[in-house]
Amino acid sequence: MHELSLAESVIQIIEHAAITQKFERVRVVWLEVGRMAGVEKDALTFCFDAVSRNTVAQDARLEIVDVPGLGTCSDCGGVHPVNALFDACPACGSYAVQVTGGTVMRVKELDVI
Repeated sequence: MHELSLAESVIQIIEHAAITQKFERVRVVWLEVGRMAGVEKDALTFCFDAVSRNTVAQDARLEIVDVPGLGTCSDCGGVHPVNALFDACPACGSYAVQVTGGTVMRVKELDVI
């Protein structure tokens, strides 16, 4: 379950931000998670709740912002939404689609006190 290590990394980012930006508590964490990032959102939420105990993010609400996948077709040059790694191009039907978006996860915003 790599969601545990992802949640731990999010906490490290938050703890570092708390030190550098001098805040004491986090009420809400907004995470952008790409559809193509391979992250199970329910597992990430569960792990975040577990690893945030006794940190500045304890009891913080985790808001996951879904980022759609995006792909570029090598055959027709079209850029289209994708939902899976091996989706065909909706314009020409080719399977020469390179995923170009929706592959990352990042801390977008924190509501702090």
